[in-house]
Amino acid sequence: MILTKLKFTTFAVCLGSLLLLSGCVSAPVQEMSDARQAIQAAKEAGARSDSQHNLQKAESLIKDAELALENGEYKKARSTAIEARNEAMQAQKDVTSTSP
Repeated sequence: MILTKLKFTTFAVCLGSLLLLSGCVSAPVQEMSDARQAIQAAKEAGARSDSQHNLQKAESLIKDAELALENGEYKKARSTAIEARNEAMQAQKDVTSTSP
């Protein structure tokens, strides 16, 4: 009887913890927005996807992040969006450093 209560209590605690942890992983709205804005800023600075490897990679990564987001893979979407933002920022930096 005591062993059964202990098993049930342990199960309930584990289940509750799992539910709390799953609630902590939310959609990466800010990261996606940051990446899109960085891509737009790079384009406005003169980066072109046909000539800028970083911009091309950023655009590909944001598409991957959107797909991951649609599939509920929030961690993957977040990290991919951050990577896209970084690539876009590098593309913008490359354009501004080569401009006279």
